[in-house]
Amino acid sequence: MDHTTFPRTDRQVSRLGFGAMGFAGWFGSQPEADHIRALHYALDQGVNFIDTARAYGESEAILGRGLKQWSGPPPFVATKVEGLAGGPQWSTVVPVDRSLPKGQVTASCEASLRALGLDVIDCLQLHAYWPTWGVEGYWLDELRALKETGKVRAIGISVPDHRSDMVLPIVISGVIDSVQTVINIFDPIALENLVPLCQKHDVAVIARCILDEGGLTGFLTPETTFPPGDFRHGYFDDTVPRASYIAKVDALRRYVPEHASSLAALAIKFALWHPGVTTAITSMHEQRYAAINIAASSEPRLPEPVYKALMFRHRFIKAFMDVRNFADLDAVPDQPLSLD
Repeated sequence: MDHTTFPRTDRQVSRLGFGAMGFAGWFGSQPEADHIRALHYALDQGVNFIDTARAYGESEAILGRGLKQWSGPPPFVATKVEGLAGGPQWSTVVPVDRSLPKGQVTASCEASLRALGLDVIDCLQLHAYWPTWGVEGYWLDELRALKETGKVRAIGISVPDHRSDMVLPIVISGVIDSVQTVINIFDPIALENLVPLCQKHDVAVIARCILDEGGLTGFLTPETTFPPGDFRHGYFDDTVPRASYIAKVDALRRYVPEHASSLAALAIKFALWHPGVTTAITSMHEQRYAAINIAASSEPRLPEPVYKALMFRHRFIKAFMDVRNFADLDAVPDQPLSLD
């Protein structure tokens, strides 16, 4: 398992990270014991970066119980502040005081510490950040205060959708330590501007959706169905025709097995190719997924011509993070939005 230094800290983190959103049951329900077993398996294999969030149901609490049972070196734990604006904050700009009223950053951090059973959070991120909020404000003051008091080691933001370039100003400002953003074969845009600028300004990059919510593994068929409550219910069909999506995935099969053992391995190796990506997280809430993903990260690096072919010939950028998937249309405000 490759490791690298998390910028602006002295911590070494695994370049493949453990995504704990699956602990919320949004990819199907599994027993808590299975989640903890998968967590311990990944930690045993050298994965030591874990990403969760207040908004992920019981994820923090399950993770906390799993860490309490772990006797090895403490992993690097990143979580996210819970915004209070509901579904619309993931799909359209909302005023900062609607998502994060004064005191919410601090209150969310305190709740996370309790749920996780930790004295300090290694990286606290805003789960949604919109550039209209600026690069200064009470929300940043609260983040800085948590860092100064030792409750948080690093502070960052998460890009709410696929438009990674919209957070370039706050990266350049130097006020944050990390950015979490979508990076995958179908949506590599962050690799063009955001990642190089993060390298220049010593800001960590946490890549997410590296398997495109599982779509890049090739599991999706015309007959695949998802039960209500599964995060992927409607996810692959509301934005593009499923047949188009499957065709784009099938076009990647030419690289398997010559350059990767599977489509999933191809996607993971692509996400880890750029040295400016500090860590790339993927759901490992089941041990079988953890084993597959960890094995893929250990395969030989993609040849540069293959990486460039994937980067430029297979783009399929989609607005999956939209109101149809994340919010009731009636909840989207129709009044002019404040830019504060």
